[in-house]
Amino acid sequence: MTLRFNARLATIALTAAMAAAAMPAMAQVMVGGAPMLASKDIIDNAVNSKDHTTLVAAVKAAGLVETLKGPGPFTVFAPTNAAFSALPAGTVDTLLKPESKPTLTKVLTYHVVAGKYDAAALSKMIADGKGTASLKTVAGGTLTAKASGNAVMVTDEKGGTATVTIADVYQSNGVIHVVDKVLLPN
Repeated sequence: MTLRFNARLATIALTAAMAAAAMPAMAQVMVGGAPMLASKDIIDNAVNSKDHTTLVAAVKAAGLVETLKGPGPFTVFAPTNAAFSALPAGTVDTLLKPESKPTLTKVLTYHVVAGKYDAAALSKMIADGKGTASLKTVAGGTLTAKASGNAVMVTDEKGGTATVTIADVYQSNGVIHVVDKVLLPN
């Protein structure tokens, strides 16, 4: 009886040690000063990031909140406020107008890929593609990913390139990669 109890205790201790060892791999990522919780969906996390207020406003204006709260999985290349600010003057204000909703929706869904592609999956795709990986967006366009040193670069159909500045922000319905440029479809 004591031997069986000690074996169970050892099993519990080993399980706890393994879980504790795995914790750093699942550590919360901070984005825009807020922890991004893997238990929350893309929208519930994004609204807490002070670096993504423009993106959140755009998602709301385009009527994409419910979609991005859905089961997914989605991979989102999320431009920061600074990325939106780098667009020509007046672009964001124009996109946020109700009459621009179709264009705004196309731009936003161009940043979304169906499926969950974390950095390891993207790296494998790039390696398998001999240096590049093509990603079909929800908007129907294509993004091209490639490695540049330790960074992943994402190029749009117009030749604009964004750098993934924060990778692997896991969500309950996918993964976000923070990017420093707004990607534009043809």
